[in-house]
Amino acid sequence: MTIGLGDRLPGADLLRMGPDGPEKVSLDEILKGRRVVIFGLPGAFTGTCSTAHVPSFIRSKEALRAKGIDEVLCISVNDPFVMRAWGEATGATAAGITLLGDPGCDWVSAIGMEFSNPDRGFIRRCKRFALMAEDGVVKVWHPEEGTGTCDISGGESMVEAL
Repeated sequence: MTIGLGDRLPGADLLRMGPDGPEKVSLDEILKGRRVVIFGLPGAFTGTCSTAHVPSFIRSKEALRAKGIDEVLCISVNDPFVMRAWGEATGATAAGITLLGDPGCDWVSAIGMEFSNPDRGFIRRCKRFALMAEDGVVKVWHPEEGTGTCDISGGESMVEAL
């Protein structure tokens, strides 16, 4: 079942790179009492993700902050080593976007956004989406309909929705 407006996001321990290597991050703790934008995408270093999706949130970061967003998270089915390198390569880390890995696709599956496309090398990946959650409850839900596009799930669309 795919999440929707008004649903509470499931908890998860996601991964990021800390000063001593990979560390678990509680999504529940990040969301508690805060307004957070989360965008999910198929994979680090992939075409649309690198050239459109992440750049749209880098461009929109300050506008989102002006609308009361406390943090912007990017979640992908990748390990924290890849997410760190990708954040540095795209400028997302410098822009203040938090990149978190869901390497087992557990959280992505729990929200109903898992897909596979073996012909492209995508096994258990994340469909493209963006959402805004307030205290862990989905208030804006933008799942992307097409593949290879970043329209409704982009940063500018989220700014307009808020």
